[in-house]
Amino acid sequence: MTQTPQSLLDAARARATSPDFTRTFDDPVEGEGPLSGLNVAVKDLFDVRGQVTSAGSLVRKDASPAIKDAVAVTRLRGAGAGLVGHANMTEFAYSGLGLNPHYGTPLTPLKEGCIAGGSTSGGASAVARGVADIALGTDTGGSARIPAAFCGLFGFKATAQTISREGAVPLSHSLDSVGVLTRDVGLLRPVLNVLRDRPLPASSAPRAVIVPENFGMDGLDAEVIDAFEAALEVLRASGVSVRRQTLDFFEDYRALPVWHFSAVESRAHHGAYFDQTRTELDPRVASRMARADGVTGIEFARTIAAREALIARADRLFGDTPVALPSVAIMPPTLDDLNDDATYDRINLLALRNTSLANVIDGCSVSIPNTDHPGTGLMLTAPTGRDAMLIAMAETLQGAL
Repeated sequence: MTQTPQSLLDAARARATSPDFTRTFDDPVEGEGPLSGLNVAVKDLFDVRGQVTSAGSLVRKDASPAIKDAVAVTRLRGAGAGLVGHANMTEFAYSGLGLNPHYGTPLTPLKEGCIAGGSTSGGASAVARGVADIALGTDTGGSARIPAAFCGLFGFKATAQTISREGAVPLSHSLDSVGVLTRDVGLLRPVLNVLRDRPLPASSAPRAVIVPENFGMDGLDAEVIDAFEAALEVLRASGVSVRRQTLDFFEDYRALPVWHFSAVESRAHHGAYFDQTRTELDPRVASRMARADGVTGIEFARTIAAREALIARADRLFGDTPVALPSVAIMPPTLDDLNDDATYDRINLLALRNTSLANVIDGCSVSIPNTDHPGTGLMLTAPTGRDAMLIAMAETLQGAL
């Protein structure tokens, strides 16, 4: 008997459990389209009509239900996708590790006791476990690509202005973008075409990549090194030139206090919660929000200007040649590894280090799973608007890594 989109959605909802989901929905599939029969785990910062958008936080649990869908959710519904439920996440999306003391911490199915990564943690775990076909997420510093690597998925961070974030709870309006995670690279293009303001243009895969020798390659776990070098060999075998280069750009990039954006802008968006209910917040999130107190207006203005200069330089320097890096410097840590705050801070920064580049340069980026080294990914990052080029590259590498 052929399964209908509704029966597939009902089955997915029956399998959706915490901590991957904060709630499941009960509304039916609407209409038909290119995503009919596919089910989506919606990160719990996108509005879904009739549902409270908690953004992973208890302080929002009594908020009024959304009166309409976020734009991205509307587009997925219109394309025939079924919405499984709100997927768990780091509170306010403020970390790369996906821990949540309120709703529990999703784990990767690839390695026993290890985290799924964040902040799109629940969606990544749900897709990796086959509960959902697609995770609709966000990416402010790696929140789609880190969990993609840890969970063996394809994770795509879109150029920010190409997909509407209307109806999504912000963390940093400067760095936020929409992200998509799937098990099948063949789903990325149709999903992005539904979500984007315009369909992806025709593009060929790049014929060269740049591997920085002065950024992103230190402090790597041994298995991450092995996975990355094996991935580079696959690129070479497919005719892609691998250029190892030391670039002044990365010295200037590393001098940028990227943390200013999330600290200052999270307080702009969530300052009332911070001021009135700070004790109810995840202490690790609250401590990051508190760092905004040490940033003056002049300092933040300088950081904004420095970022704008880096965006322009990246476009000129890299153009249609992506930067190739390990998606994450480390293998997925266990929950027990993260009990100590100092260790948590160190691992969080290391997890976000390579992925944050794409957000700072207002670019796009894809994490491709290294199937022979579960928990690792090859990441390709390009300047603004090269989304189609990266999708083409990911498609050409299907089954090769």
